[in-house]
Amino acid sequence: MTAGDDSIAGMAAPFAEAVARLLGSKVEVVVHSLRTETVAHICNPISKREVGDPSYLSEIDFREGDSVLGPFERLNWDGRVIRSISAVLRDAAGDPVALACINFDLSDMRAAQNAISTLIGAPLSDQPPEALFKNDWHDQMNRYIVDWCRSRNLTVDGLTRADRRRLIEEIDRTDGLREKHAASYVARVLGVSRATIYNDLKSR
Repeated sequence: MTAGDDSIAGMAAPFAEAVARLLGSKVEVVVHSLRTETVAHICNPISKREVGDPSYLSEIDFREGDSVLGPFERLNWDGRVIRSISAVLRDAAGDPVALACINFDLSDMRAAQNAISTLIGAPLSDQPPEALFKNDWHDQMNRYIVDWCRSRNLTVDGLTRADRRRLIEEIDRTDGLREKHAASYVARVLGVSRATIYNDLKSR
């Protein structure tokens, strides 16, 4: 901060530092002094601006009720898409004296979004491939347990002891535990021991 910067812009600097530390290197926070029309403080300068650079804000018309501007998107110097939002800081008289801008580099997020779209873009078949799932009792067991819980507005990790016993009993009635290692697998899914599975069955 320089001697010519206004006090509100200076007071905003710790806030700018806190936001930048919280959100990481992909977020730039800039405090503009509207009185000097320069950058008063900057964190993570992805725009390559520096303290003292001109802000070019004279054409912005701050209406009486304006407090937040944006969000909006623009291009950074290297072509990356930046999403920006700004907060108008006012003095005791209500006059705008500073602008705190948060600029979020969307490049990594857009790349991840495109990668996900590519991966899931192919239409899914109505039926899973028989050759792949014919003997996949793990998948069948997962589906059974999830459907059983959902139909009762329960979650697997939120089952009570009584719920767990009812679920194990119904799995057993479908012969689901006859598959080799099925009891051990169900025990892992339910977060209990294999012995607990058999004890629950014996207690019927």
